[in-house]
Amino acid sequence: MMASSKTNNSANSSLQDTASDTTDEEKTELCPGFKDVDAFVKYGLGAVLSATKASAALPQAGDEYDFYRSFPGFQEFCESQGDRLLHCMSQIMQHHGCRSHMRDRNKLTALEERFDLVVDSNDVILERVGILLDEADGVNRSQQPVMPAGFQPPKIVVSSWNRKGTGSGSRSEMFRLLHAKNVARPQLKFKEKVDNSNTPFIPKIFIKPNAQKPLPCYFTNKQIRKQRPEDLDVPAALADFIHQQRTQEHVEDMFAHPYQYELDHLTIPESLLSKPEPQMYKPVTETKCSFIDTLEDLVALNEKLCKLSEFAVDLEHHSYRSFLGLTSLMQISTREEDFIIDTLELRSEMYVLNEAFTDPAIVKVFHGADSDIEWLQRDFGLYVVRLFDTHQASRALNLARHSLDHLLTHFCNVSSDKRYQLADWRIRPLPDEMVQYARTDTHYLLYIYDCVRAQLLDFNHGQPGLLQSVWNKSKDISLKKYVKPIFTEESYLELQRKQKRSFNTQQLTAFRLLFAWRDKLARQEDESTGYVLPTHMMIKISEELPKEPQGIIACCNPVPPLVRQQVNELHLLVQQAREMPLLKAEIAAQKKKGLTPIKKPEVTLFGPHDTSRVSESELHPFSPDELPVKQGVLFSDDEPKIDADVQKTSGLVAAAKITLFEEVKTRNDQESLPVAQMKARRIIESFENPFRMYLPSSDVHISKNAKFDPSSKIFEISKRWKLQSIEQQQKEIETKRKVKEEAKDHAKKVAEERNKAKQSYQESLQNVATVRQQAAESAKGSAKKRERVASEVGESTPKPSKKLMKSAEKPQKTEAPPQDSFKPFDYSQSDLKVFAGAKSKESTQFDPNQQAHDFKKKKISKGQKSNSGAGGRSMSFLAGKSDRGFRHNWPKR
Repeated sequence: MMASSKTNNSANSSLQDTASDTTDEEKTELCPGFKDVDAFVKYGLGAVLSATKASAALPQAGDEYDFYRSFPGFQEFCESQGDRLLHCMSQIMQHHGCRSHMRDRNKLTALEERFDLVVDSNDVILERVGILLDEADGVNRSQQPVMPAGFQPPKIVVSSWNRKGTGSGSRSEMFRLLHAKNVARPQLKFKEKVDNSNTPFIPKIFIKPNAQKPLPCYFTNKQIRKQRPEDLDVPAALADFIHQQRTQEHVEDMFAHPYQYELDHLTIPESLLSKPEPQMYKPVTETKCSFIDTLEDLVALNEKLCKLSEFAVDLEHHSYRSFLGLTSLMQISTREEDFIIDTLELRSEMYVLNEAFTDPAIVKVFHGADSDIEWLQRDFGLYVVRLFDTHQASRALNLARHSLDHLLTHFCNVSSDKRYQLADWRIRPLPDEMVQYARTDTHYLLYIYDCVRAQLLDFNHGQPGLLQSVWNKSKDISLKKYVKPIFTEESYLELQRKQKRSFNTQQLTAFRLLFAWRDKLARQEDESTGYVLPTHMMIKISEELPKEPQGIIACCNPVPPLVRQQVNELHLLVQQAREMPLLKAEIAAQKKKGLTPIKKPEVTLFGPHDTSRVSESELHPFSPDELPVKQGVLFSDDEPKIDADVQKTSGLVAAAKITLFEEVKTRNDQESLPVAQMKARRIIESFENPFRMYLPSSDVHISKNAKFDPSSKIFEISKRWKLQSIEQQQKEIETKRKVKEEAKDHAKKVAEERNKAKQSYQESLQNVATVRQQAAESAKGSAKKRERVASEVGESTPKPSKKLMKSAEKPQKTEAPPQDSFKPFDYSQSDLKVFAGAKSKESTQFDPNQQAHDFKKKKISKGQKSNSGAGGRSMSFLAGKSDRGFRHNWPKR
């Protein structure tokens, strides 16, 4: 495609040459070897066809190509031919002004990048071919000059600031400046590197003109830090903080407003509260405008400003290609002249203007100075004393609108062109249109300053109260301090609340990780977070959670450059978020915040937080043990960390931060408190709580001087409470001592009784024979037992009385009694006749198997003598009637 387009391009360009040379009579060849365009086109088409056929004859992708690829010769040939093709394509792209780095690519993304280059180059070449063909056909002859390759004119965005549709063609061209490309980064020329570190901002001032209170020594010795080689590897703000810790100096001055004292003691003279006579402005065409970009011109301007009584100031800011933002331009207007200062070139020398800006005798007129004051402090170390904000005056007058455009129309009958309000003010040199727009912002501001002062006095019937309130509000604006954006682990929650999106745990984790990645990369590259990854794209990725890197690219339209470069890292973050357990957003939020689900309390309360009247359907059906419970906090964001296993409650537990009767716990380590909290603690201690007399003594709400003054009521009450607490402690100590003594006496008595019982038990066991001793004695007397007649039942068992007598006659060794509480059975008191085979009582229960046996006994007892009546000497059975099969007739052993 590119080869054919190249031939068409060459053909059409040659066609232009021949058309331009129609006046020549001699016909020359178009190219060496080609007499006309048709011959060249035929040859070009033939070359393309032959190349296509040759490429089709190559081994197809798959098994055939893999087979040939196994041969080293084929592999080397493919690599060499591939390099030649890439080189040829690079030359073609370079010829047409496209990016041509085809071979110097990363191995991971080489194929995608080469494909993108080919697609872009084809678009550019085909577009140029189409333009040339139209010119050759005579179409579109009166067109404008062709723009450079790759440059697309921006679309005219119609909004509140550029709603004017009746504009000339030249004005439509101005919109190209809104999206300027290939602008050199001014940060590279700064003498002091921009500090994007995650540390607090420290003022840049080191010289304090017009000072009533001298500048702290920290700022005056600020240049010393350049001579500290040990702090070169850390950010400037962090190095200053480390140095303060080393020298044990106070850090209060590091973050204080340098002109706090001067502004607090600033008084308004009568001349500024009287009704002025508005001084008409000069026409813009008759006013001189000076562009200042050197230090000599800046010093001369400062000398002029110091001789004036008022001047107007405005700033132009750029924030898209910088993390903190850049003040790109400053406009200053006097009654006679306009000045435009290149603040990018004079960034490190702008502190010279502090002499005029902090002079209380000179009025500095701003419009909407809330952001301007912070930008002056951040970039130049400039501070403003005696500020007048026309925006605050417009609000005091209750005008229809408070913008500068409306004030220009209302007082000066001038319509300003706000199309350059969002322009890229980093462009150098500045076009004339942008210069005219910049000077318009301040050229009429001094006249508006006179008009609003007069109207404020007329509006208040000549009384200066309303005008004085505007001066006070303007002073409050000049007291503002710049605060650098600090990243914390909870920063993403604020952005999520602003977007009003509900996420589950996976989406919230992805949003948190992407937010941290965006902040870190923006600080490193000194780009705005909107340039790195816009918020709406970040939310889209968090909601979709793409599984592939291509999905991340699909969520971004257009794709930010840094996202395309870091797409693999973003994919890893999304995968990490997908591994989180999936929970509902409400449960995850309660787990994160540490609050318990709303449950109906047992005790009904009557207050603003009473949930006793809430219906059961509105309550969450959670059990108290479902979620880890932490102590909730109602009045502050810093919640105490309490283990879930230690405290589990079913209701919301919160401790009020502002109390009258509750003792507030104070920290003993006051040195670890920040400066602001220490000041607040001192202020609180200076007040005396009226309810202190009803409470025990504490150091929270009592003035220390009053506490140690014997004549004060506080001293008397605290002493009374101390005496009462001392007496109560002594009583508690005495009761505890008595209880301990009684417990000791009781333990001694129990131990003595236990020892006596043990001794009596051992004495009782001395004359008692054990079971083993009795068994041994019976074995010795077995020989005498065999001599007795076996048929006598009564003599078959030895008499227990004789046995006990014989055992008592022979001395036997008794074993030592056991140490435990085991008590052996005393067989001397037992009746041994139960073992002689006596008849047991007849059972009262009915037994059918016993019926026949009883019937036989009755028969025998009538006329015959029973064989078993003699005793149990032998077992005999009746003849003819055998009952062997019955279990109850088995012989007894």
